[in-house]
Amino acid sequence: MSIQIADCFYRVSVKALVVNSSNRFLLVREENGLWELPGGGLDFGEKPQEGLRRELMEEMALEVKSISDHPHYFFPAINPKGQHIVNAVYATEFYHLDFRPSDECLEIRFFSPDEVFEIKEWMYPNVLEFAKIYKMT
Repeated sequence: MSIQIADCFYRVSVKALVVNSSNRFLLVREENGLWELPGGGLDFGEKPQEGLRRELMEEMALEVKSISDHPHYFFPAINPKGQHIVNAVYATEFYHLDFRPSDECLEIRFFSPDEVFEIKEWMYPNVLEFAKIYKMT
């Protein structure tokens, strides 16, 4: 049975915006070598903050201290599979950054937008979009 999906359908992805004192944002390196914003897909019926907490625990095994009530950034992108996604990026604080590596988080590092563009071939498309927006703010 084939499911018909409307042209206006977007998969919702909730992402964490973690910024250091140098105004760089946190990215995670996945098993495929690409860098991504921490977070992932929102499950049906989940509140965004609940989904983000779940994703961060699954990917990084980190407990969240706080997540903003509303997204700081909201933008569409196309993922490497060609799927349309919308990214809701929430300001997030952790108690610490002593993560547990997983397939979705082998390494963490803070980046500036310029650093993202320097190694753009190692970035997911949504990270490039986010870096453009972040640089303008």
